[in-house]
Amino acid sequence: MIAITGATGQLGRLAVAALKRRVPPDQLAGLVRNPEKAADLGIAARAADYALAETLDAALKGVDTLLLISSSEIGSRAAQHRNVIEAAQRAGVTLIAYTSVLHADRSPLSLAEEHRQTEAMIKASGIPYVILRNGWYTENYTGSIPGALAGGAFIGSAGDGKISTATRADYAEAAAVVLTTEGHAGKTYELAGDMAYTLSDLAAEISRQSGQEIPYKNLPEAEYARLLAGFGLPEGLANGLAAWDVDASNGALFDDSRQLSRLIGRPTTPLAEAVTAALKS
Repeated sequence: MIAITGATGQLGRLAVAALKRRVPPDQLAGLVRNPEKAADLGIAARAADYALAETLDAALKGVDTLLLISSSEIGSRAAQHRNVIEAAQRAGVTLIAYTSVLHADRSPLSLAEEHRQTEAMIKASGIPYVILRNGWYTENYTGSIPGALAGGAFIGSAGDGKISTATRADYAEAAAVVLTTEGHAGKTYELAGDMAYTLSDLAAEISRQSGQEIPYKNLPEAEYARLLAGFGLPEGLANGLAAWDVDASNGALFDDSRQLSRLIGRPTTPLAEAVTAALKS
């Protein structure tokens, strides 16, 4: 049995779909807070909450392989992940695949520390593991296209930093591969898109496809954070996004190893294709 935590999340749903292409649905279980929201997944849904350790033992019963998709609750992740890892030990799970962050061991991103802690906990657990160090999702940026079109510019604080993104579907496919094929235990994969780009490149692609001139406007970190907060984002998230862009300007989101495309056996989704999808949505 393969279990997927956060199965109704954006990455989780894509991971379930990728796994269903490889194994029968009755070999899959989605671990979710609200099983009713998982009815359309087409797999068994088990109630589980990262923060409630008592829910995890029943949810992991009979599970051999676990995809631990990192919690979305920054600041609480390490404690929540510990709950899952300890429950996996008690359940006799034989492999954990964990979605970490690109170059977690040396990343300057503020969110990397909880990933480092989780990687250490997994390694100390004695359970065979695969660490999937996912780079930035292309959707992190293409999700801002409607705002850029409305405002007449794509804004950020990443300067001329090259960013090696891939789509959530690319990363989901990588997870499905390591969960259903042999030879991955004990490995750490640095996963990122084949072709790096700057936010100026992204703005140019948006301009080309939309027919509207959309320049990239690079802002100081504090100004970008204030604008994001003004758009309704929580202050902590706004500050984080601005800081992560600055980190990107210094190469934190760049990787040219192409481990992701080798793992999934195809090129990662091109930026132009992702922009097309965003414009259609």
